Amino acid sequence: MPDTAPTVRSGADRSNLYAEITARIIAELEAGRLPWVQPWGTPATSAPLGLPRNAATGRAYTGVNVLILWGAVVARGFSGQGWLTFRQALALGGHVRKGERGTTVVYADRFISDDERRRARDTGDEPQSVPFLKRFTVFNCDQCEDLPDSIAVAPPPIPEGLILPRAEALIRASDVDVRIGGTRAFYSPRHDYVQVPPPQAFFEPVNWHRTALHELSHSSGHPERLNRDLSGSFGSRKYAFEELIAEISAAFLCAALGIVPTVRHADYLGAWLDVLRADDHAIVRAASQASKAADYLLGSLPEAAPAAGDERESV
Repeated sequence: MPDTAPTVRSGADRSNLYAEITARIIAELEAGRLPWVQPWGTPATSAPLGLPRNAATGRAYTGVNVLILWGAVVARGFSGQGWLTFRQALALGGHVRKGERGTTVVYADRFISDDERRRARDTGDEPQSVPFLKRFTVFNCDQCEDLPDSIAVAPPPIPEGLILPRAEALIRASDVDVRIGGTRAFYSPRHDYVQVPPPQAFFEPVNWHRTALHELSHSSGHPERLNRDLSGSFGSRKYAFEELIAEISAAFLCAALGIVPTVRHADYLGAWLDVLRADDHAIVRAASQASKAADYLLGSLPEAAPAAGDERESV
């Protein structure tokens, strides 16, 4: 993922960029958050209080970039205030982790065009500069790997006992790239990794286990594993069907590992009902795929775990 090259923006582009920044701030205010008074020390972020800085140069960001980067730290649960461009991470001997999404910051300046310089020479006037904005893409140090120890931010340790040994063993044995951090739980089919917030961000630790196993179940559908159709867009029946598979698979995994399997995604209930009402075979097919997903994951454990289901037929 290359850096966004700094370029001079036209008047329309500048207006669009200002509009994007303003829209972000308005969204924060409408959500009841003041972007300049961030909730430091809450479960939303473990980052220390301070101004965001470029980790390579030590220079602090200023102006609206402080608000943009603070917002990214809180929204995505980063543990530090250090930021790097893609090339800076490489120059330090590290790299941006595969699949990471950068944050756009801006730099305001003025310049004098060649045409304006010629006009000024011809008329004897002073050349007039015009404002412009540069866009840069930066990445939090949490999004990078192999950085020097002086720059890398060690994530806060997870308190002992919050992750059950049985669940941790399954996650390790699955050989799936599971990243603990941030504020959202998801599986990225494109980049093949799972992200789950730390257990201490959940009201009850059991909710972390159900969530992690749900996302791990999605990862079983990768083309190099069980090769399910993961192409459904959010809100579609195909998407809801895959969510149903992952939710049932997570319940099977929880039961096999001795974790109480309750519904995590109650907000998908309406979409699931639509799927089931439209196809009376859907629940049988979803349960069959869920059993295959659970058994695939349980089969990665060093010692054979209890099977999640006896039926193997394709429906």
